[in-house]
Formats: sequence, structure tokens, C-alpha cells
Amino acid sequence: MALVHSFEKNGNILFKYRGQIPVILFILSIPVVYFTDNQLINKNSNLEFGLLITCSLVSFIGQLIRAIAIGTSNKFTSGRNTKEQVADALNTKGIYSTVRHPLYLGNYFMWIGIVMYTFNIWFVVTVSLLFWIYYERIMFAEERFLERKFGESYVNWSLKVPPFWPSFKYFESNPIPFSIKTILRREYSGVTATILGFVFVAFLRDWFQTGEVHFKPVYGIVTGVGLAISLVLRTLKHSTSILFEEDRS
Repeated sequence: MALVHSFEKNGNILFKYRGQIPVILFILSIPVVYFTDNQLINKNSNLEFGLLITCSLVSFIGQLIRAIAIGTSNKFTSGRNTKEQVADALNTKGIYSTVRHPLYLGNYFMWIGIVMYTFNIWFVVTVSLLFWIYYERIMFAEERFLERKFGESYVNWSLKVPPFWPSFKYFESNPIPFSIKTILRREYSGVTATILGFVFVAFLRDWFQTGEVHFKPVYGIVTGVGLAISLVLRTLKHSTSILFEEDRS
């Protein structure tokens, strides 16, 4: 099999299972937190607080990038499909005029914030490299699909827009208005998973440092709020028409 075909085949397979990445990160974080030296954090509460704020900000940037992309996307572009590539229209305006894969860029920042919170630089470097290897193949498969479907229009757009790191050289405003309903309908699970990720790392750090299981009240409050918001939005999405939009996916 030619390398180009191998990349595309692997990318399509990885595309189907991209939603399992959070689970993998949760599992990998257990030994990482266990073997990480946290003496600096233990001796300096300001450092611990600063680490939490910094990492939370990084994850928030990822959520913001995703929100901008999803909140202004064409109805006929790919949604949360997992079985195969789907797209009946091409996004080329707004954030898509600065980067070809803003959702994957958002994913990186969203999850690397949690990885940074483990306070292990080698884990950050390793996850960054693995993330690139994994998503490079997915992006390759997607672009092969889009090039076959949209032909010259896709090629012309892709030649001037970078794949992952944004460039504002050819920025074009998006005529599609931002929709907060779309964000509430589609992004609640990712936000909840991010919240749980930070709580999970904090819980592991306390457990491994003290040798005892301490589930602090703040962990329960943050987890409860996150799950409650997710449950409410999921109910509104599937059981009511409050979040329904005629012209959005």
C-alpha cells in the first residue's frame, strides 16, 4: 500500500476513535502524577494556585477556539460524526480563514491545560508529540476527503491557510452569526470532561502525597456543578426544543 493511502486509511480509523482520547489521558495521568515530584507545589500554595489558574486559562483558550469555530460553522459541515467523514459545505471564512483545523487546535489547548496541571514537563512534551502524530493522520485523511469533494476550491483555500497554527494574513469575516445555542447544545460534554480532568488530577495529587483518600468538599462541589450543567443541557437538547435551531447542525 502506498504511503499516502496508508496515511489516509490510518487517519480514517483514528478519526472514529478520537473521542477516546480523554479516557486515555485520564489513565496515563495516574502513574504520571504518582511519580512526579510535587515538593515545590507543597511548599508554596501561591505556586499551586498559579499553576491551577495558568492551566485553566490554557484549557479555556482551547474551549474558546472550539466555540468560535462551532458557533459560526455552516450547517452542512461536519458535526460530531464518528463513523466517517461528512461535509456538504466548506468553511472558509472567520476562524477558518486563519487555520484549517481550528477544532483540533482547540482540542490541543483544552487537553494540554490538564496535562500541564500534572506539573510534569515530560508528560507535556510526550502528549504534545503523540497528539501531533495522532491528529496529523486524521487531518491528512480529512483533507484528502475534502479535496476529492470540493476540488479546486478546497485546494485554493488550503494553499493560503495553515493547517494548525493560525495566520491572520488572509482573514475574512464570517457572514454566519455566532450562535450561543449551538455552543450550549454541542459543547457541554467537553466542558464537563475538562472540569473533571482538573478535579481528577488534583484528587490524585492529594491521594499520592498523603497516602490517604481525601475527597475535599471543593472537589464534590466543582464535580457536582459540572455534572449538573451537563445534565441540564443534555435534557434541554434531547427533550425540549429550547436549544433547537433550524439552520444549525
